Amino acid sequence: MDKKKYEALCFRAKAGDILLKITRSEMEIGMKNVLFIASEAVPFIKTGGLADVVGALPKYFNKDEFDVRVMIPKYTCIPWEYREKMVYKTHFYIDLAWRTQYVGVFEMEYQGVTFYFIDNEFYFSGPKPYSWIHEDIEKFAFFSKAALSAIPTLGFRPDIIHCHDWQTGLVPVYLKERFAQGEFYQGVKSVMTIHNLKFQGIWDLKKVKDITGLPDSYFTSDKLEAYKDANYLKGGIVYADKVTTVSQTYAQEIKTPFFGEGLDGLMSARSNDLCGIVNGLDYDEYCPFKDTRIAKRFTVDTFRKNKVSNKLSLQEELGLDKDPKVMMLGIVSRLTDQKGFDLIDYVMDELCQDAVQIVVLGTGEAKYENMFRHFAWKYSNKVSANIFYSEDMSHKIYASADAFLMPSLFEPCGLSQLMSLRYGTLPIVRETGGLKDTVEPYNEFEKTGTGFSFSNYNAHEMLGTIRYAEHIYYDKKRDWNKIVERAMEQDFSWKNSAKQYETLYKELIGE
Repeated sequence: MDKKKYEALCFRAKAGDILLKITRSEMEIGMKNVLFIASEAVPFIKTGGLADVVGALPKYFNKDEFDVRVMIPKYTCIPWEYREKMVYKTHFYIDLAWRTQYVGVFEMEYQGVTFYFIDNEFYFSGPKPYSWIHEDIEKFAFFSKAALSAIPTLGFRPDIIHCHDWQTGLVPVYLKERFAQGEFYQGVKSVMTIHNLKFQGIWDLKKVKDITGLPDSYFTSDKLEAYKDANYLKGGIVYADKVTTVSQTYAQEIKTPFFGEGLDGLMSARSNDLCGIVNGLDYDEYCPFKDTRIAKRFTVDTFRKNKVSNKLSLQEELGLDKDPKVMMLGIVSRLTDQKGFDLIDYVMDELCQDAVQIVVLGTGEAKYENMFRHFAWKYSNKVSANIFYSEDMSHKIYASADAFLMPSLFEPCGLSQLMSLRYGTLPIVRETGGLKDTVEPYNEFEKTGTGFSFSNYNAHEMLGTIRYAEHIYYDKKRDWNKIVERAMEQDFSWKNSAKQYETLYKELIGE
């Protein structure tokens, strides 16, 4: 039976009410079906790197072997240009706690990927996707249950449901608790990806019992209960068939108390089913020889001549001294403790004495916003504080700066260092999580490396590394340019990540 015939035979059903049985062997097709379920995805809605992963990764699977689709909420804050193209498929009702709730299902194809949207304006209206945690706890309990209930209406039976972060933590729980009793869901596997273990979806145990309708037996210390509260992400980790995170080093780090956010014991217990796969980068979106946002496009062969044109253009735009030879440090980030800004704060005055310019783009904690504003006032010719976010400006900084500073306390994967590598802007990072996995420190004796790194979370160790990079930049320019070449030749496209996920899926299905 070919795929079209299979889809034509697929049924509409309420959750668990099977109207037609088609087993995998009867389908006689080699295609492996995967459904991503997440709270956000580019280009529809984005608050962080999760959206980049969910929106971009499905495009890069081998389409002869994998049919990967995505399901997210139909937020009213999704731009109208996308909402008006969504096609209504069906609607039904589910029970959540003591209420009966409407579930609408919409569909849209974007860049060759099928997206499904779960509609319910009671939960998904408002100016932003997330709200107070007590509201989000109920919102994503509804979304998890609605998503699983909607699958039989799609004409698409997934072999694997791939869940992302705490907002979908209840999906593997519900899948094992009630949906697995229906024949349609028999054999469906689940994967739980942790993008940042710090965010777990924690709320009052009694209220979560009431909201989810799960039996008391699910709220024990080996399941959803954690430190007397209910924990959505923990539930997902416990019940998923496989657990992944977004870099190999972070997968090891979260088994330790410092990085484990209270779940290090669970991560160690699931270590046989835990692996790290580094996120990728959309190389069409971040491409220095196609980028229309930058002043002068360049390749690995032309960066020596053309990259400096971007620096001069940015210096003029931001009111910095126009100097093609000065070393420019770029920072594009949320301004928070996690990103290492307490280290930068500690040595910023010292750093400003060096022959460097510093360009900052981002928002975050007021103390760091004000710190950069202060130094931009004090050293107006060499520090530019852009306390906002602009996609255009971020591209200009990646293309113009010589080095990119990212001294994170912890970093599950990180995308900024991948962008800077792509644009030949050498990362200066702390050796943690994805930063350690993607940036090879320069070795001047072996002439290897794609950036600079330091290991201890120490401000002066960071400053020493920056000054070592300055030394190479000013005194060994040929070596610097060779590092830039190696950086630009790295391949952190989504193709590599997709291949690793394909291998994981095949192992899970048993192929």
